[in-house]
Amino acid sequence: MTSQPRLKFAEHTPQTAHPHRWRVLAVLLVSLLLVVLDTSILNVALKTLAEPAPVGLGATQSELQWSIDSYTLVFAALLFTTGVLADRCGRKRTLLAGLVVFGGCSLWSAYAHSAGELIVARAGLGVGGALVLPATLAIIMAVFPPAERAKAIGVWAGAAGLAVALGPITGGALLERFWWGSVFLINLPIVVIGAVATLLVVPESRDPERTGFDPLGVVLSVAGLTVLVYGVIKGGESDDWADATVWGPMLGGLAVLALFTLWERRSARPALDLALFHNRRFSAAVTVIGLVFFALLGATFFLVFYLQSVRGWTPLEAGCLLLPLAVAQLAFSPPATLAAKRVGVRPVCAGGMLLASLAFLAVATIDEHTEVWVIESVLFVMGIGIACVMPPATSAAMSAVARDRAGTGAAVSTTFRQVGGALGVAVLGSVLSVAYRSRVEDHLTPLPAPVRDTARESVAATLTAAEKLGAPGSALAARAVDAFVSAMHLTALVAAGVTFLGALVCLLLLPSRTAAGTPGAEEPTADKEVHTTEV
Repeated sequence: MTSQPRLKFAEHTPQTAHPHRWRVLAVLLVSLLLVVLDTSILNVALKTLAEPAPVGLGATQSELQWSIDSYTLVFAALLFTTGVLADRCGRKRTLLAGLVVFGGCSLWSAYAHSAGELIVARAGLGVGGALVLPATLAIIMAVFPPAERAKAIGVWAGAAGLAVALGPITGGALLERFWWGSVFLINLPIVVIGAVATLLVVPESRDPERTGFDPLGVVLSVAGLTVLVYGVIKGGESDDWADATVWGPMLGGLAVLALFTLWERRSARPALDLALFHNRRFSAAVTVIGLVFFALLGATFFLVFYLQSVRGWTPLEAGCLLLPLAVAQLAFSPPATLAAKRVGVRPVCAGGMLLASLAFLAVATIDEHTEVWVIESVLFVMGIGIACVMPPATSAAMSAVARDRAGTGAAVSTTFRQVGGALGVAVLGSVLSVAYRSRVEDHLTPLPAPVRDTARESVAATLTAAEKLGAPGSALAARAVDAFVSAMHLTALVAAGVTFLGALVCLLLLPSRTAAGTPGAEEPTADKEVHTTEV
């Protein structure tokens, strides 16, 4: 038997605060903005990418989903290793390396010549994002004393939620004047500013006890997640979930992920420290984070098509209409952090999940004639719900991990968020796709046979085909809008179910408050260690 390294949970010991810690946080938020913005900035360009060249890349519905998920999947799968890398080699150094990779792949994405090339370039962006994000959270844990960490993490989590919501606005503004590649070129000046500021302001920190990597674990996690998501997207594309090409990859992906878990239990230097999940506070918090991002990114994916294709708004107008989602997260993240300190993380997170669930139920009543103020109100409520979940849950997860293992804890927390987002786009996108095609299929007969397969891909493709028919196409366009709205209602109900499940997880598994007053802890954790053994 060989011993796996001990995992130390949060230690309640005094720590000298860095004199310029708030300045350091401001610099870290620049890098955070960069990588989180790219999670959603492409959404408003999806309709453009579906257009034939030279306007777009002629991307199919599944290619559009992969252009989102290639970034989030690679991002998520590599976080296990990059969190360890940051702890071992230095968090500042890892952050700077990530910014360089992100800048180079942004340039590549902007000038991709096909949807396939864009998918690969976006995967490269995921590598850069995986190097950047856990380092930012780990540095926060290193420079802030325990008494201020919850507040700092609340700012960090609020900024992350804001960046997700601001992505469509930024992308829409760029698409008003430039071609689709501009949504990636905007990253370059942010990379330069972030790198220079990091060199000048951010201190170096590391965990000298962390050594070794787990390349097999990384390969298994990437393969398992990719194959699983491929099966989900393939199911949405084929309309036949009983087909072996659908359930085969899904079962295969789950089998590889199970093998990954077994390997991690036996590895002397695991990519994913499973001992983290022995702490109920940590495992419940990261599960909640994954569920809320599942709903948030999945909703952003289908709402953009509703705003642009059904309502006919431009990318900029669509992005601006999503602004209440961002404003609510920015405004309510600090009060949510304060409320979690006073009444506990459990009621605040559960209430936030229930608010998000109610917002999705309201989306299930929206149609092509709904007043704008109603849509904006629903998005604002959704943003409040997310703001009540992200900062308290992130703080609860990070408070369960010792400061010298902050990079690893941050990596696992962020992994759940990214995997949740990737599965949200894949699952909700597939539900939307299947529901839409089943409702529009019978109305495509006026189209020539060669055009029907393309037209059934998405509402944007159907409306484009209907427009080419001239006057006879108006009836088809109306049917397409009705089919999409009905499909969106079903998808919103699925999202409501997921967020309601998140509320139950909060109520059943999240602890209310700590003995010391830190939100999220279940008990004092000083000197608490987990010992695991392996063959």
